[in-house]
Amino acid sequence: MDILHLVDRLEEIFNAGRPVPFTHRMLVDEDRVLEIIDQMRVSIPEEVKRAQQVLDQRDRVLAKAQEEAARTIQLAKEKADQMVDREALVNQAQGRADQIIQNAKGDAAAIHSEADEYALGSLSDLEVELTRVLTQVRNGIAKLKTEKSEPSATGETAPTP
Repeated sequence: MDILHLVDRLEEIFNAGRPVPFTHRMLVDEDRVLEIIDQMRVSIPEEVKRAQQVLDQRDRVLAKAQEEAARTIQLAKEKADQMVDREALVNQAQGRADQIIQNAKGDAAAIHSEADEYALGSLSDLEVELTRVLTQVRNGIAKLKTEKSEPSATGETAPTP
């Protein structure tokens, strides 16, 4: 039986009681009051048991919720650590890529400079060679012109154009 119902019945008995004049006392039905008190003694342990079961169930639910919260927090920490590790790895890779690009630019500039020096040297050598050949060609032309304008020792005359 519900303990609150028994309390309500006990209150009805007191409300139905008769006051004793000139005192704060009341006359109530002793048998009915004792019967309700006996029912309360039987009901209270059941109510306490149910309350204890509710408390135990609440404790299990709280423990499960705390365990789930701890697991969720751990997963979140692991995910955050992974993200930090990835970010560090990305930053390290980006730094290495920047270094490789700088090295490649430096190597390209050095190769370009060496190529310019090689081309300048080759062109200078070609100029010297062409000047020498041009001098030989001019000397050959000059010699032919000189021979053409002078009569040959054999008596032949140079044809006139």
